[in-house]
Amino acid sequence: MRTHVFVTAGAAILLAAGLVAACGERATLPLEAGTGPNPALPPPNATLLPTINVAPATHWDAGVTPTPASGLRVAALAQGLEHPRWLVVLPNNDVLVAETNAPKRPEDAAGVRGLVQRVIMGRAGADVPSANRITLLREDGQGGVERHVFLKGLNSPFGMALVGNDLYVAETDALMRFPYRPGQTEITAPGTKLCDLPGGPLNHHWTKNVVASADGRALYVSVGSNSNVAENGLAAEEGRAAVWQVDAATGAHRVFASGLRNPVGMSWQPRTGALWVAVNERDEIGSDLVPDYMTAVRDGAFYGWPFSYYGQHVDVRVKPQNAAMTARAIAPDYALGAHTASLGLAFSKAGSLPAALTDGAFVGQHGSWNRMPPSGYRVVFVPFRDGRPAGKPLEVLTGFLNGAGEAQGRPVGVAMDQKGALLVADDVGNTVWKVTGP
Repeated sequence: MRTHVFVTAGAAILLAAGLVAACGERATLPLEAGTGPNPALPPPNATLLPTINVAPATHWDAGVTPTPASGLRVAALAQGLEHPRWLVVLPNNDVLVAETNAPKRPEDAAGVRGLVQRVIMGRAGADVPSANRITLLREDGQGGVERHVFLKGLNSPFGMALVGNDLYVAETDALMRFPYRPGQTEITAPGTKLCDLPGGPLNHHWTKNVVASADGRALYVSVGSNSNVAENGLAAEEGRAAVWQVDAATGAHRVFASGLRNPVGMSWQPRTGALWVAVNERDEIGSDLVPDYMTAVRDGAFYGWPFSYYGQHVDVRVKPQNAAMTARAIAPDYALGAHTASLGLAFSKAGSLPAALTDGAFVGQHGSWNRMPPSGYRVVFVPFRDGRPAGKPLEVLTGFLNGAGEAQGRPVGVAMDQKGALLVADDVGNTVWKVTGP
């Protein structure tokens, strides 16, 4: 979630006094200009105070849902959850939901900057305690849904991956393995730590995601940066802003791809087998910069952060610079719009959705804080052809912002169930939505 703000002490005092209102500059380009394989990248527009435009969190009124695109239906699969963030669908169509939020991070919330961050997060509905559990949802075939506490007592869990009879859970500071039996509704066996993940008292982007290779031998873990643009020092970024490759048997790990500010959603492209990742880019250089993106990650590739963005566009705020690293930076494949907080990523498949939505990727866009007007707060579909993006993003689910500019919900994780329906975790609305065809 992109609710981390870096401001001067004077600005912090004003904000903490309750002046968390829209301020700063405005976008000069439509959001669409910052999407696609060749987004517009205007000059940076760094202002004395950052643009702060937070949609205050509210709730869904009874009977109100997000708005599906024409030809689609949406209904709640489960409501009344506690900050549901991430989803995994098991082979029997059971749905695992990570009910989670940030752990304690005393160094990330210290001082004036931390005070402002807490104010922003509270307004955005992101300051609730973490339930620290995974819940299992099972449709009963008669229109009802069973709900079971599947795993509890975790440490800010997020990503989940099933390989055979092993369930891997990416907690905020460790990759854990739990024994799993098909059909079970609760795991009580203690987990085994496969490897440590970057955490600690300064744990800025706390979410860690995990997916498994097709043969189950390798796990890929996404680890976000410890800052916006390395203002906490490069030493604090060791092993971060990267996708790791972890040996499932031994826990041995290495950085697979780096320079990815906050990689979150990961999914395998079904035609090419490439690993794609959704990445949140940097803030505070204008409403039009920098586009979040999704890209196929290459082994050993560097994608620019913190020294440059979208290839080799230098970020002059970073001191010291590293010209050699910037020269290595690869431009990502597809921009998703500035500040959209594109978190969820899932490739579609044939099933209950219309044919036009069966070759491409769904992206959950959690919503902006650093853009005027706001961006994100929706789920989009990026069509693919021959394993590559082939068109503009199509809105699939909107209406998360009401007419007053309040966030009734915020989409995070997206997943496809075994029947080809789209599932969406809504952490402000405390709901998992199910999107189907007519």
